This record gives sequence, C-alpha cells and structure tokens, in this order.
Amino acid sequence: MSNQALILVDIQNDYFPGGAMELVRMEEAATNAAKILADARRSGTRVFHIQHIAQNANATFFLPNTAGADHHELVRPADDEVLIQKHYPSAFRETGLAEQLNDENLTELQIVGAMSHMCIDATTRAAFDAGFSCTVVQDACATRDLTFNGRDVDAADVHAAFMAALSSPYATVINTSDI
Repeated sequence: MSNQALILVDIQNDYFPGGAMELVRMEEAATNAAKILADARRSGTRVFHIQHIAQNANATFFLPNTAGADHHELVRPADDEVLIQKHYPSAFRETGLAEQLNDENLTELQIVGAMSHMCIDATTRAAFDAGFSCTVVQDACATRDLTFNGRDVDAADVHAAFMAALSSPYATVINTSDI
C-alpha cells in the first residue's frame, strides 16, 4: 500500500477567467493538476480535494452555494475521493485533514492548486510542521499580481519567491514533467 496522497487545494471556478478572483496562469496550472490527478487515479494514490468556502461577511469570492466556489471541471472529485471544506488558508486548520492522513498512514504529500502565496504556502508549511514529507508541483500552482508598500509585484515573481521559500526545508519543488 502506498503512503502517498495527492492534495488539490482550491482549484475552484472563481480563480478562472470570468471568476471573482481570477489568477494568472490558472488554466495552465489546472491542466497540469488534471494530469497529476489522472496519474494518481491510475496508480491508486489517495486523493484529497480541498475546497475553500468563505465565511467572512466581506468575502468577494468562494461564497457559499455559488458556482464560483465549485471545483473546476478539470479536477472534479470522484466519488471515492475525499472532499474537505476549509475556511482558512491552511487545509490543516480545523479540518481533520491531518487526522485522516495519519489514520491512513499517508506520510508523503504531493500538493497542487492555488494560491501559491496563500493556501499552497500555508498548507505546505502546516503539513511540514505536522511531520509530513511534501512535494509541491510548482507548475500546477497559480497566484496573482500583488501590491505591497506601493510596489506592484508580478504574479510570476510572487510565485517564484514562494516556491523558492518552500523549497527548503518545507518541500521538494518540482514540475509536472518530473512526475
């Protein structure tokens, strides 16, 4: 039995073109995530789909009971795959994810999804802190342009900075082609 799990984080409609929080390169990232998901399904790897549902009254995306909060069609959960809803950036905070992974002796996590600077970062760091071995597939992740202290930061730079920060010691960072 494999000790690996695939964690797909927030690959939801609001992040795609026309959505309430469109990300840069989200379609490419989701296409790569779909390839990884197909491989996981063929190999029998356990799959966990993480879905963010906003609880904040001021939230503008991932609103409950909206099409924007639904999983994108490229990576919809199969009946035998775990669906976990979260309300915070980390997929581990108040979700029971760690317990489910531990109950199934799943120790090696492959993480894909969005946003690189938010939920991928928070989930990977929490997984590492909980003792899991993490691999982030960087080209199956996406983010957006940010502004900080009056400076515009391009999404590619945001993504690169967060992947660089995660690459040691939190995770091995790879490309889809490396799988």
